Amino acid sequence: MIMVSGLSEHIFWDVDPKNLSIEKHFSFIVKRVLEYGLMEDWNVLRDHFSITEIAEEAMKFRELDRRSLSFISTISKEPKEKFRCYTSRQSIPPHWTS
Repeated sequence: MIMVSGLSEHIFWDVDPKNLSIEKHFSFIVKRVLEYGLMEDWNVLRDHFSITEIAEEAMKFRELDRRSLSFISTISKEPKEKFRCYTSRQSIPPHWTS
């Protein structure tokens, strides 16, 4: 079991990172790194997984902010249309913009 180490503390403001396994909680960690991580966090994630593995997981997310979607789409060279969060966007936008 590989524990989460080297990732920014602010990513896990609501959970104890000591209780997370990078394999078992892969989806949760990928989403947090994409949405709240720094470039150093991305590099730590890339040390453990390929861009293809990360992108395949991100394609399953129901929600992902536009900036994160653009980043993973560009890095993985996968069109945004392949990502579930792009194809299932809310029909009524929220009151705030991201």
